[in-house]
Amino acid sequence: MCPSTPAAVQPPWLSIVGIGAGGWDQLSPEAQEVVTSAPWVIGGARHLEMLPAVVNQTCQVWPSPLSKGVEQIMARRGTSVCVLASGDPFWFGVGATLARHVDAAEMRVWPQPSAMSLAASRMGWALQHVACVSVHGRALDRVAAHVTHGNRLFVLSWDGTTPAALAHLLVERGFGASQITVLAELGGVDEKRISARAKAWSQPETAALNIVAVECVAKPNATPIARSAGRPDALFDNDGQLTKREVRAVVMALLAPGSAERLWDIGAGSGAIGIEWMLADARSRAIAVEADPARAGRVRANAHQCGVPALECIEGRAPDALAGLPAPDAIFIGGGLTTPGLVESCRAALASPRGRIVASSVTVEGDAVLADAHATHGGTLRRIGVERVEPLGRFRGWQPQRSVTLWCSIQEFGGSS
Repeated sequence: MCPSTPAAVQPPWLSIVGIGAGGWDQLSPEAQEVVTSAPWVIGGARHLEMLPAVVNQTCQVWPSPLSKGVEQIMARRGTSVCVLASGDPFWFGVGATLARHVDAAEMRVWPQPSAMSLAASRMGWALQHVACVSVHGRALDRVAAHVTHGNRLFVLSWDGTTPAALAHLLVERGFGASQITVLAELGGVDEKRISARAKAWSQPETAALNIVAVECVAKPNATPIARSAGRPDALFDNDGQLTKREVRAVVMALLAPGSAERLWDIGAGSGAIGIEWMLADARSRAIAVEADPARAGRVRANAHQCGVPALECIEGRAPDALAGLPAPDAIFIGGGLTTPGLVESCRAALASPRGRIVASSVTVEGDAVLADAHATHGGTLRRIGVERVEPLGRFRGWQPQRSVTLWCSIQEFGGSS
């Protein structure tokens, strides 16, 4: 972790130099001097091959996993170390990784234009209005959360097979008319550009270093993932264990997802609450806890389908299954409410100074637990009833859904509200 006090900060010892496809000659004289004067340099094999030979300089290729390389860097803390990165080290780059271990005052950074910046200049798109997604070492399903009509995407590819896989994903989701443009070897002498509609994409593989620009165009019957909470019930495969759309919108409002927060979704059922939580902010995380293996499988499948494959699903019963999990900022209890001690275990687990618990019930026994929690810990208690129009003979009639009781508690520095 970064040092907690200024007194622990050392003078700059870590140099991070971004290199674009143009290679060594595109670096500034100052950046070149930093690289050649460092006794120890670590970077990708492609970047190291661009460097001139330097006597008595040791060059280290990034090991796998990357964390081993970070350990090697930290073992040399206080000595001169140079890290080579792609383009802008703090845009989907290694700079952000190292910043979790090294204070900014200990670094000197020489960035190049990021691949996303270069792509924006080639496409003539305002970068601040483009959804930038990396699938380099990440699941392609992450793109799904951004595929909406009229949206523009930059997708940083894993390799040359990514464009074809992305085209297939777009067609499957009813976005086959979307224009995709592969921008390969950006900034280099071999820069290439290939464009086609997703449904007409015919190249199984392109140059490995590429970004895919997407202009999303939906068919009339396409089902994009909405930006707001309370998404359609049909989006989530389920066996009936699903917090219905109208109630889910209220639950999400009470959970009040922030930035880079973690949720526990206990008794996850279909995983809808955890999925909606992660869709609210790309940096947030959710852990779904589900005792039924078949439902746990649905949680994982729904998470991939909805573009949040990083959702973690734990098979087990709370509170026992909660042991050892990273502390949450918010908790939703959708199942297992009558398990003795569950509410108290959840209250004790909250990490945030404004930790939130929302619990739901559709049974008399569950309502009794929530009434007791409200009497003991305060918070708010509400009941939601929803009616939907359904066929009634030759006519239509209002069909009541099962009423849902919700308890919400916000703990503030030891108290609650």
